[in-house]
Amino acid sequence: MDVTEATFDDAVVQRSHAHPVLVDFWAEWCGPCKTLTPVLEREVESRGGAVELVKIDIDANQALAQRFGVSGIPAVKAFRDGRIVSEFTGALSPTAVSTFLDELLAPPRALALIDELRASRELPRIVALLDDDDIPGALEAILALLPSADEAGRDRLREVAVALYELVGVEDPFVVAHRRRFAAALYV
Repeated sequence: MDVTEATFDDAVVQRSHAHPVLVDFWAEWCGPCKTLTPVLEREVESRGGAVELVKIDIDANQALAQRFGVSGIPAVKAFRDGRIVSEFTGALSPTAVSTFLDELLAPPRALALIDELRASRELPRIVALLDDDDIPGALEAILALLPSADEAGRDRLREVAVALYELVGVEDPFVVAHRRRFAAALYV
């Protein structure tokens, strides 16, 4: 599906709340774009509707290219929940595109980590907060545990915090502020 500045919000941002949307920024004159397009189409089709592919001609939609910092093409950006969650530039091999899509469609690392914590009964306060959908509270609890944790505990807390940052979105204002505080506490 070709997307324009007028249809972008509905076709990409809104639809990405239902399933990931892969945005291919391209141009007619771009040789690598012509190489990548059939690879993207084949790999997306092989995933049976789990991800959607849209194309944006950067010559016809310069404002979108500028809005998303497209400086080289082909540029592929994956949207989930209205934001970019992964991206690459250049014509990747079919294997690399397949791996990219597999990673995009894999459950977020935080969910697997929460299940692991629950099964091991590790960090019960943090798990309880996450079970209550209180990610900010869980991140604050991680920060509070940091000063008394040994090296292995600090590594585990960092692993959980980073996974939660990715789940929320690394550009989220709370995450940005918390990461600064976490880094300061981690390296004291």
